[in-house]
Amino acid sequence: MYQQSKTILVTGGAGFIGSHLVDVLRGVKIRVLDDFSTGSRANLDGHTGSDLECIQGDIRDSVLVDRAMRDVDIVFHLACRGVRHSIGNPKESHDVNAGGTLELLRAARAHGVKRFIHVSSSEVYGTARQAPMDENHTCFPETVYGAAKLAGEAYARAYFRTYGLPVVIVRPFNNFGPRSHFEGESGEVIPRFCVWALNGKAPVIFGDGSQTRDFLYVEDTAHWLRKISESDQAIGQTINLGSGVEVSVRQLAEVIYELAGRTDILPRYTDKRPGDVERLIANTGLAQSLFGFYPRISLRDGIGRLLTSLKQKSDVPASFLADMQERNWVLV
Repeated sequence: MYQQSKTILVTGGAGFIGSHLVDVLRGVKIRVLDDFSTGSRANLDGHTGSDLECIQGDIRDSVLVDRAMRDVDIVFHLACRGVRHSIGNPKESHDVNAGGTLELLRAARAHGVKRFIHVSSSEVYGTARQAPMDENHTCFPETVYGAAKLAGEAYARAYFRTYGLPVVIVRPFNNFGPRSHFEGESGEVIPRFCVWALNGKAPVIFGDGSQTRDFLYVEDTAHWLRKISESDQAIGQTINLGSGVEVSVRQLAEVIYELAGRTDILPRYTDKRPGDVERLIANTGLAQSLFGFYPRISLRDGIGRLLTSLKQKSDVPASFLADMQERNWVLV
């Protein structure tokens, strides 16, 4: 498929996961559509103009989307507004994550796209009612982000069933690694803990730290997204990508501070975060059966790589901390 492709479109391609996917796709013609609200052009460094075209804009802009979709064979749709952003901006979260997805599906059908990979989120599940969580687990999202992502999935399935658009829905669990966000409302728990540890500061844990997550290294996610796009058996499927390992936030802090050599620092606990999922753990049996999925990089190894990449940045001690708020959301 890749040898015959004219262009591969990656929405959100300058973001955390999207830019790693662009790296994995190196060697084919790639078009990135990104509004750079959270993504960075620096994430695309190393790609030349001959293999990468970058379009800045909003996935809700139908004229721009039609331009971006022209001559495209494969779409990876990752553009979104994040989970904590949705707490203070519920309508925008819906408009981008649900409405923007519908706009892309419309254009993909109109332009004859051969494969549409819709990258959703484990947040559609809400808190685990059975564990591990397979793709048939009840979806009961806790946040507008999760709800809007679920609506986007529903639109993608409708385009597959009604119009025959070759769609695959992917539900990544909690990604981490280089280029992950520590700053502002985009900040995720692992990079936040890493920055605090490298600066000798206590990690801030919302609630009692018993809430659990399933972490997958971002380069694994990018690798398997490409594999998914090459699998005819994946068309029409909804597929989990996770490690299958459940880790509490409290345990996570212990691992990070041990690897950073700061076991002398204890966490500081504060009020629970609104809409926080209590438990996540993936069943990845479907991905294993369809294309041989397995996590290639462990949590400890991945955290070690992230710590190393952060240490190589000269501005860790001061400016990184300045960009981090303890409470990185606004409750409307």
